[in-house]
Amino acid sequence: MTNEPVANHGVQQFGGHSQVGNQAIGQHARAVSGPVGFQQLAVDHQALAVELLGTVERLLAEHRAALPDGDTPQLEVRRLREELAEESPEPGVLRRALDRLTAIAAPVAPLAVAVAELTTAVRGMLGN
Repeated sequence: MTNEPVANHGVQQFGGHSQVGNQAIGQHARAVSGPVGFQQLAVDHQALAVELLGTVERLLAEHRAALPDGDTPQLEVRRLREELAEESPEPGVLRRALDRLTAIAAPVAPLAVAVAELTTAVRGMLGN
């Protein structure tokens, strides 16, 4: 049995608050720092909204029997599709149609989720 010192190449922290920058752990480890940047990926909210609207239409057709208000959901989808096709969609028209669709979709969980995602995409498109 040898009495050589044991090398600990790990990090231990007990309690408190820690802010850590670059770290290098292990034998011959090295930490190099330089400018780091993050680029936010651009999301085409309008294209995403149109895609999600297709999903909402499909789910409306699948769950038609479980929904109230007869043809109202299809009318709201048509209104949304027409408004999204405009060069400058009217925020009030989009919000009202989404509010009505949200209320209609509430009893059907998959549809409610799709409408919520659509609403998020439209809000992103409108910048709020």
